[in-house]
Amino acid sequence: MGHSTPAARLQASADATSPALPAIIQGGMGVAVSDWRLANAVARTGQLGVVSGTAIDVMCVRRLQDGDPGGHVRRALAQFPVPMIAEQLVETYYLDGGRVDGAPYRNIPMFSARPARRLQELAVAAGFVEVFLAKEGHDGPVGINLLRKIEAPIPFILYGAMLAGVDAVLVGAGNPHELPGLMDDLASGSDITWALRVQQATHNDHAIEFSPAELFGGAPPALPRPRFLAIVASNDLAEGLATSPNARPDGFIVEGPPAGGHNAPPRGPRRLDERDQPIYDAQDEVDLGALAALGLPFWLAGRYGTPAGLQQAWAAGAVGVQAGTVFALCEESGMAAKLKRDALEIVRSGNGDVRTDWRVSPTGFPFKVLSVPGTLSEPDVFAGRERICDLGMLRVPYEKQGGNLGYRCPAEPVASYTGPKGAREANTKGRVCLCNALLATAGVPQSRADGTVEPALATLGTDLTPVVALLDSLGGERDSYTAAEVVDYLLGR
Repeated sequence: MGHSTPAARLQASADATSPALPAIIQGGMGVAVSDWRLANAVARTGQLGVVSGTAIDVMCVRRLQDGDPGGHVRRALAQFPVPMIAEQLVETYYLDGGRVDGAPYRNIPMFSARPARRLQELAVAAGFVEVFLAKEGHDGPVGINLLRKIEAPIPFILYGAMLAGVDAVLVGAGNPHELPGLMDDLASGSDITWALRVQQATHNDHAIEFSPAELFGGAPPALPRPRFLAIVASNDLAEGLATSPNARPDGFIVEGPPAGGHNAPPRGPRRLDERDQPIYDAQDEVDLGALAALGLPFWLAGRYGTPAGLQQAWAAGAVGVQAGTVFALCEESGMAAKLKRDALEIVRSGNGDVRTDWRVSPTGFPFKVLSVPGTLSEPDVFAGRERICDLGMLRVPYEKQGGNLGYRCPAEPVASYTGPKGAREANTKGRVCLCNALLATAGVPQSRADGTVEPALATLGTDLTPVVALLDSLGGERDSYTAAEVVDYLLGR
């Protein structure tokens, strides 16, 4: 597979997107908090709207099973360039009028090193649908956020997003050095071999294969290559990417420990405070002067989502900021309506409590948790949930004796994780099935046979003041605000 030079990639990305870099990047919050509606609303202001690529395939089929209110998914699928795939998806998953109350969603197969052809097609189509809808009706820029930790679906979701004309690709939760080459190959329609990171591997030939030509049943189209923005939390990673001839990104998003969702672990041995939170210190701070010296545009994230934060970012040489929390609670975000109302009320009352939990995520990365009654932030809700792993987005492959692959997740049932899969029970302590929890946060919780419904888990950044300040700036009588009002607030309008 031949890869283009960094200079050629930069020119291609400049040709594919608006030449004016946005001052504001809306955070790519998953699952589906940053959905197409939010990204569309932000992009209409001229700033970078971002859809989350996490569980985008599951979201697509659950929307269809809920009757596709408004017909949005089917409208997007009608524009998918392989009509037979779109027709099969609608035929397989669409329920006219939606599910019966209490009926479980039909799950999709779990990704593995050999994903079924239908699963590949679904992931491509889902990436297309989300980006198509985010870009519909305007000329603003739209990006997609992918987690490097959830690696198996990446080539397929990314290809679908590129088919829909995505303008930027944001990747975090791991070292994304393979992404520029992958994007080059997808843009040219080349066959893909995507290496998998396998635990206990004795050899390094575990990989997923994907052929755009097979998807199209002939020569695939040449596609514009989006900008690639690497999400980093250290100068070491930024410098390593910037100086690599094959991994150099088009820019950086620098996420500090206050950012919501997953955070990079602290450097050095783990130290915990009195609330059992990981301790960050000066060695975890990014030297912005050294970062600027790399010569690539960058945005700052994590406690920069205020007018003062934007000014501070500009003073440091940044193009602007990435903001998440203040967008997560706006009217257009995909957070479930009641959960959003409850979170807003808690934040506005001054009682918002966001804890950095180093155990909750199966990825092993620290994860921000907002305390909200009725969610998995409460010990009794956590204890009352049966451990079920039926989605498998965060499970990781490991090599079994004989070289075959198995898959495991520390949030799955303990006996399964520790017995035949041979992992340590200590790894399961405090783990939450983020797959099911965050789908519930996005308003599509799974219903179980015993009548229970999967509980949600809310995440925000530690700085909640922008939400209160924005509401106060609107007169103090409002109990909600729009994405456009967030943009105006940040730009000091």
